[in-house]
Amino acid sequence: MSAVDGSHVIELVLEAAIITNQMSSQQNCLLPLKIIERSLKPFLSKIHAGYFRISLSLCSQALLWRTLGEPAADAHSFIRRVFHVMPSTAFTLLWSLALFTLALLSLAYVLRCLFHFEMVKSEFLHHVGVNYLFAPWISWLLLLQSCPFIAQKTSPYHVLWWILVAPVVALDIKIYGQWFTKGKRFLSTVANPTCQLSVIGNLVGARAAAQMGWRESAICMFSLGMTHYLVIFVTLYQRFAGNKGLPVILRPVFFLFIATPSMASLAWDSISGSFDDSAKMLFFLSLFLFASLVTRPMLFKKSMRKYDVAWWAYSFPLTALALASVEYAREVKGGFAHGLMLVLSTLSVLVSLLLMVLTAANTNVLLSAKPPNDDISSPMP
Repeated sequence: MSAVDGSHVIELVLEAAIITNQMSSQQNCLLPLKIIERSLKPFLSKIHAGYFRISLSLCSQALLWRTLGEPAADAHSFIRRVFHVMPSTAFTLLWSLALFTLALLSLAYVLRCLFHFEMVKSEFLHHVGVNYLFAPWISWLLLLQSCPFIAQKTSPYHVLWWILVAPVVALDIKIYGQWFTKGKRFLSTVANPTCQLSVIGNLVGARAAAQMGWRESAICMFSLGMTHYLVIFVTLYQRFAGNKGLPVILRPVFFLFIATPSMASLAWDSISGSFDDSAKMLFFLSLFLFASLVTRPMLFKKSMRKYDVAWWAYSFPLTALALASVEYAREVKGGFAHGLMLVLSTLSVLVSLLLMVLTAANTNVLLSAKPPNDDISSPMP
């Protein structure tokens, strides 16, 4: 072999060694990411949009505590005076817990979109799962309304409102359009109680807009939500043949029947400036639906045999009803109204606390790699 050929061989060996070193260094850099991905994948495959029921409950509780903590001059407002004298640290801790939980769930769902996009796509095609895509945005809007350090009529509040409402409107256009243009997606075939989450998203956005002083935007979102609420309500009552039912484990979502008219009464209260007759009628409707559900415990018996994240579906509607009762008591100023507020607010707080305890005691169920019992990630046939 000549000296020239030998030098070429040496150069090739050196280049191969350099490339190998570069590849090994890149692999070493990517190794932690692969370990993180491998450890999180089972958890991310389990976390679906239904887990945002937890954030809905905590964020609405934060709003309830803030509302009850406002000064009250009425002699009957015992519970509001109790919350008013409570240390502000209690509300701050609850709001911080809600923020941490919502941020953690949002981050987990973003990672799910990155590593399990096919599951997210299937969830979007599921007749229940698609409705829970509204839940994170509703949670953020509720958290924004209860925020202790951002005033409602400031630029940061306005910017955040636009950021949070835009996805709600985009989902409205997509889902509402499917209901009357696609045969397999007609409302009569996919209607279920979770369809009301789309309405609740519009109503929560309308209330936030009204509190900012944006009356036209509030009326726009309110009319969009209430129009479709009437359609959904009638469709669910009629129970068309071929309508897809709910699994037994998801029966707690029937409590969303309470949440929608309650949020509608709150939204109209903010738009009109008072809890007038229209708001009262919506509040009375929610009370009637609440009474209809609690007098039928056998409907929920099978779903309560084993803990599931679907249990959190009880809390948010009860909190929405309690919030409406607070505004009703503020307007009526009577002993019965304040007694009703006391009962509903206490029930809401107790249910939320009980769910927190049960969830803490069953973290292995939430974090295990087994498929969830209330799986809403498989596409609708």
